Amino acid sequence: MLRHIVMWKLKEQAEGADREYNKRKAKALLEACATLHPGTLQFQVGLAQDGLECTYDVVLDSTFTDRAALAAYQTHPDHVAIKPFMKAIVAERQCMDFEV
Repeated sequence: MLRHIVMWKLKEQAEGADREYNKRKAKALLEACATLHPGTLQFQVGLAQDGLECTYDVVLDSTFTDRAALAAYQTHPDHVAIKPFMKAIVAERQCMDFEV
């Protein structure tokens, strides 16, 4: 199995909206990708909570059966379609993939 974790720090303003709006929109867009490939075993999107120490705004924590499943997810047209929005709102991005 392969674990895929991505964290995004968002810009204060982007795409005509503030950070809070874009956090919720990013979460909805990412969650719509949860069932794109049958090799997706686990898929969770979290948002930073007010009052808790956080350095990033949005996190995706997912697990795939193998590298091929992750690659299929990443190149799926529905996933590719959200990338322009994500790139427009993101100030920083961190990603880590590892075998579990």
